[in-house]
Amino acid sequence: MQTGIIISLTLYFLLMLGIGLYAWRKSTDSSEGYLLAGRNLHPAVAALSAGASDMSGWLLLGLPGALYASGLVSAWIGIGLFVGAFINWIVVAPRLRQQTEELGNALTIPEFLANRFPDKAIALRVTSAIIVVLFFTVYTAAGLVGGGKLFETAFGGAIHIGGISDYTAGLWITAGVVLVYTMIGGFLAVSLTDFVQGIIMLLALVIMPLVVMFGPGGANGASIAAIPQEGFLSLTHGLTMIGWLSAVTWGLGYFGQPHIIVRFMAVRSVREVATARTYGMSWMFVCLIGALGVGIAGRAYIARNGLVLDDPETIFVVLANLLFHPLVTGFLYAALLAAIMSTISSQLLVSSSSLVEDFYRLFLRKNASEHESVNVGRVCVALVAVAAIMIAGNPDSEVLGLVAHAWAGFGAAFGPLIILSLTWKGMTGKGAVAGLTTGALVVVLWIALGWDAQFMGGDGVYEIIPGFVLSWLAIWLVSNATRKPANESPRTNAATQ
Repeated sequence: MQTGIIISLTLYFLLMLGIGLYAWRKSTDSSEGYLLAGRNLHPAVAALSAGASDMSGWLLLGLPGALYASGLVSAWIGIGLFVGAFINWIVVAPRLRQQTEELGNALTIPEFLANRFPDKAIALRVTSAIIVVLFFTVYTAAGLVGGGKLFETAFGGAIHIGGISDYTAGLWITAGVVLVYTMIGGFLAVSLTDFVQGIIMLLALVIMPLVVMFGPGGANGASIAAIPQEGFLSLTHGLTMIGWLSAVTWGLGYFGQPHIIVRFMAVRSVREVATARTYGMSWMFVCLIGALGVGIAGRAYIARNGLVLDDPETIFVVLANLLFHPLVTGFLYAALLAAIMSTISSQLLVSSSSLVEDFYRLFLRKNASEHESVNVGRVCVALVAVAAIMIAGNPDSEVLGLVAHAWAGFGAAFGPLIILSLTWKGMTGKGAVAGLTTGALVVVLWIALGWDAQFMGGDGVYEIIPGFVLSWLAIWLVSNATRKPANESPRTNAATQ
């Protein structure tokens, strides 16, 4: 059985490396080519790249695991994400595509913010770059945990290369392949691999729940209604207002995720953003429904067949092992790796771009050549990956938990900042700095105090809620306090047209 799985995974890895080599020959001769693919992405590629880099391993591990453990009430996370993604495409995407090009052809989010608020350019670039690298290292670690769990569950001790565990081998293999195609091919490689990975994920999330429900042992789906847990199929069973808010407000995070919104900057033109939105939202709807189906149908299958599942986040892997031919199982594993690797590659590239554009070229080598900048970017990709591997070394880490913290950090720090910088003429540089730092600090302190787990004797409150609200409030208050009459520069006005 493992031979068939290895064949499928090997073919998948070779495909990813081949795409990286193709991209290396097409778009790595300049910073704009390496970091944004020359702003020339096809709408479908941009859309599926944004979706695949967004969803990560939590779509096939974390979300099905939450549904397996808690029931349909966990679907509110997916509902909140879908609404948030749609608003993001409407409000942020077209404006960001236009304004990043108009304001100095910004290649990174920190650079755009510096161009938008030149009086606080250094503070914004440095602070936002620190936040990007910090939270993305944690976010990347979450993806690597998913890769480790896949190998640990799939191979059950059969690898042991040099005495290391399957989990550790999974970390290094996943990171190694991503590093190669990201380092050599840059943004184009990341986007094209994301597109292919998005298609693989879609197929897997359609196939899996259908086979689980209607294949052998599924009782034609009837066993779902017999799950021995009260309220398992209810959207409201045991749901409190705080619990509901903590779930649906995941959608607030979309506005501040650099690895997602950078795709908006790379679409071929503003006019094609609407086309990309249609592709992206259609893909996301099918994938979310499929992930819900894996969790619910998987719980029914396990219960009906008297099986035991120790880790709910491995339900996708377990079902792939039990129900499919080894070659198909390998394809399904490739889908899980696609979800993981598409996000990791995007995060590594965005982190690298911030280190190069907002540190190296800003402070160390202002006159660095394009060739030098691209090579330094490759080194930075490797450094961030190594740091993430160190964080992911604990096999007991929960994918959804790590993703939740990083998602909240970005959403609170950058979400209000991006929305208001694109839509409000009255925003000032000092207001931008205040919102950025407030959002990040509130999230970190909220987690450190444990209020995400328990708050005022009741359920925990997801840290993105206080972080997002207080960041928005800080921007509004400080901007109004520091704005002078008629102080809008032509450059600032141009950014809000």
